[in-house]
Amino acid sequence: MDMSDANPGAALVADVLEDRYGLAVDVIEPVPMGTDTINRRVLTTDGLRLFVKEYRSTADVDAARSSWDMSEYCRAAQLPIPRVRPDMDGDLVTIAEGGAWAVIDEAPGRVATSAMTVALAEDIGAVMGRMHRVLAAYPMPKRVQQCRWHTSAVNEAAERCTDVLAAAVRQGHDHLEQLRGDLDQRREDLHEHVSRLRQALPHTLVEQALHADLTRTNLIVLAESVTGVIDFRGARAMPAWELGRAAFDPRTVASSSEWIACALAMVIAYAAENPSLPLAEVRACARIALLYMLFSFYGATTAEYGLPPAAEADLKQHWRERQTTIRLLLNHLDELDDAFSSLSTGGGSS
Repeated sequence: MDMSDANPGAALVADVLEDRYGLAVDVIEPVPMGTDTINRRVLTTDGLRLFVKEYRSTADVDAARSSWDMSEYCRAAQLPIPRVRPDMDGDLVTIAEGGAWAVIDEAPGRVATSAMTVALAEDIGAVMGRMHRVLAAYPMPKRVQQCRWHTSAVNEAAERCTDVLAAAVRQGHDHLEQLRGDLDQRREDLHEHVSRLRQALPHTLVEQALHADLTRTNLIVLAESVTGVIDFRGARAMPAWELGRAAFDPRTVASSSEWIACALAMVIAYAAENPSLPLAEVRACARIALLYMLFSFYGATTAEYGLPPAAEADLKQHWRERQTTIRLLLNHLDELDDAFSSLSTGGGSS
């Protein structure tokens, strides 16, 4: 086992796995990702491939336990969820060596970083639809997903543009004029489009327990299929929001000529698996995704997160892709409305 300076904490991980899980470690590989956790891949001496999360001291351990409970609930319903291993006391989050830990079976495949294909979008929609149907019976989590896109005043979001630019100036943002133009455009879009977009939404929207972070970075994919849904946030939220957020994945919309076909395939597959969500809400998911992006400033500045260079570059790219996605959605809403109007209660096209 590598216990060099290049692999800090390896001995600690090995001790925790032996003492709390009865597992002997062969190889430990650091995984440079995660904000609330320090992550490692582990190969045990008997061939198990595991993902080990060490929670930082600032992490909410109770929230982590709740999230793993939701994950196991979905796995028990035959969804493609990697197993979180209980420790010797049956706990999904173990306390050892002064910290909190979770040990998860590693799912086959990888996080896909390229644009979705139509086939993958369809499979994501089917998995999400089944998950939402299963979680409709799950107790409401204490955590509530923010819905500024639905309730916040436009003027507050417009003022946020000014605050974000001021932060960028203080941080020495390396593309300040580009960001200034982005924020001017965002301010204009907020004032011009939000009221109209909100008026077209159903009067009420279903809320239930959801993963609440079901984005591309939390899907393990092999070929054109989802093999693992990971990193449950576990919150009370609106299914139509989670569907729209996934169907209009900015990486796909900004870089693929098939983005409308991908969105339609995902939504059709979703509706077939979760027919209880009113069709009016399913059809509204594009507007919800657009509103969500208009009220989000994540990635406009990055210095405050203290990310490694690769992760910081990825977050900057995410901001640019969202900007492109906003424009494309605004320009193609009528086309999307026409495509979604054919959705039937059976989930297919009528």
